[in-house]
Amino acid sequence: MLVLPACTASDGGSSKPAAVREPLSLVSNVADGTDGVGIDTLVSLAISHGTLDQATLVGDDKSTINGTVAGGRWIAAQRLEPGTSYTLRASGTGEDGEKTAVSSSFSTADVALDHQTYPSVAPLQGETVGVGMPVIVMFDLPVENKALYERSMSVTANNPVEGSWYWLSDREAHFRPKTYWTAGTDVRVHLELNSLPAGNGIFGQQDQDIRFKVGRAVVTKVDVSAHTMAVSINGKQVRTMPVTTGKAGNETRQGTKVVMERLPSVDMDAATTGVDEDDPDYYNLSDVKWAMRLTNSGEFIHAAPWSEGSQGLANVSHGCTGLSTANAKWLFDQSKRGDVVEYVHSPRSLEDHNGWTDWNMSWDDWQRGSALPS
Repeated sequence: MLVLPACTASDGGSSKPAAVREPLSLVSNVADGTDGVGIDTLVSLAISHGTLDQATLVGDDKSTINGTVAGGRWIAAQRLEPGTSYTLRASGTGEDGEKTAVSSSFSTADVALDHQTYPSVAPLQGETVGVGMPVIVMFDLPVENKALYERSMSVTANNPVEGSWYWLSDREAHFRPKTYWTAGTDVRVHLELNSLPAGNGIFGQQDQDIRFKVGRAVVTKVDVSAHTMAVSINGKQVRTMPVTTGKAGNETRQGTKVVMERLPSVDMDAATTGVDEDDPDYYNLSDVKWAMRLTNSGEFIHAAPWSEGSQGLANVSHGCTGLSTANAKWLFDQSKRGDVVEYVHSPRSLEDHNGWTDWNMSWDDWQRGSALPS
């Protein structure tokens, strides 16, 4: 009979010790009791030895900041408000199966309003605009960190477009697609700028979330030398009308312009464009009907019943495009802010940024105005 010896623990230690199960650890990047925390801080929690069940950051103004978990860390979805006390509460379950809850409080630094830049956006919320409408963001204080800001300024559309931002100055940025918007496009402008450092001790004052719609494609072409205006809607020419444009010395500028505002009635005083009352070209017209502004310098399309005898034959205005009252009313009713008006065959060029002149720039040049690499 062959007898086999039994295996015991003393035969070389073949069994492994049980793994140690640790309690959950949650460590914030902002220590409890800290005062003067920078408002550009994104509060986070390092998570180890377990899973996070919930976390919220609540301000003394009753605002609540939620967050997301990525890479073993909970990160707040928003930066902080100035002069605010916050309480961070979080809980979860450790490897040991036990529940753990933590709470900490801190306060942020005060930032005066004269160190916060407010972003105003055009188009307006819910507005329907023309196919040439740029997205315009105006800041009331200068932005030095343009690249940082541009990364936090998104434009998305249900009909995807290739587009780019262009900084006209440290207070103004425009976004336009490579070509005109497609009629019927829904667009969202999302700016995550609140408490984002703009440079020189200035911070963003507010986020913005704007949604607008692109309406019919109304594109008008004015032939200055032929004294005509051709109007196309959604690619089909629907009407041609006689016009008068600027006379010698006051020529209407050639280039692609965009309707900036629409006014059923407006008073037009040449003094607002720098023309002295003693100048022979001075004018002061009240109650001018169906006016649409195209440039900062004062070019409008409007009803000009006083020049109907010259419309279609000669250019006699001070730079505006004059139509009969009936034709001006018809065009006004078809139009909206952001519609395109292309002027051709004029000896005078449109100056950069004299109105929304974005479409007069080549796509390559436009992209070079971005603060980010192409």
